[in-house]
Amino acid sequence: MKLSPELLKKLIQMIKMTRPDEIGCDECFDDLHAFAELELAGKSAEDAMPLVKDHLDRCGTCREEYEALLEAMKNLN
Repeated sequence: MKLSPELLKKLIQMIKMTRPDEIGCDECFDDLHAFAELELAGKSAEDAMPLVKDHLDRCGTCREEYEALLEAMKNLN
């Protein structure tokens, strides 16, 4: 498999952005409800759960799950 220069550049950027304390998708998914509850309560979910926020900023799949959960929770209230 040959990697294009664009793909290599993107991979290098992603490596540079990694953090030693970042969480994976499983841990993020486990915390999504708490993150959404904080946001719906008008509290700073980002300040309370910075690792979840960081993961959501980097992971489109988890961000989509979070947005769907948040929308569902809004419709319940």
